[in-house]
Amino acid sequence: MSDPTNPFEMMMRQAQDMAKAMNPALEQFSPKGFEGLWPTMPKDVMEMTFGKGLNKEGLDAKTRLLLTLAGLTMMGSQNDTQMRMTVRHALEAGATNDEIAETIAQMAMFAGIPSMTRAMEFAREVMDGQTEEGKET
Repeated sequence: MSDPTNPFEMMMRQAQDMAKAMNPALEQFSPKGFEGLWPTMPKDVMEMTFGKGLNKEGLDAKTRLLLTLAGLTMMGSQNDTQMRMTVRHALEAGATNDEIAETIAQMAMFAGIPSMTRAMEFAREVMDGQTEEGKET
């Protein structure tokens, strides 16, 4: 094996070349663009689906989304799209920027600083994209 190229990098390059050959528009493809296809659910729908609509004495949608955010942080913040969408939905469900930051920061003790930092970067991307009213720009 005289080729110093990483096999994973080689496989990814081949896949990208094949995708470009099939559809030249895929050369500019960005997975982050998919996030725009998924609208933010209204708070009432989240409450009905994930909140107290299922269990009147249960957790509200905001708390459930903060727990989800903590879990995603614990897993190493591996899925950037899921992290940003969860932050976006938590904001819609009534979570404040401080509550989101506190939830992520708390996970540093359990998931480690790198995981917390990565999650905080994704959350900051979403929070920086909010206007005064809390809606995306």
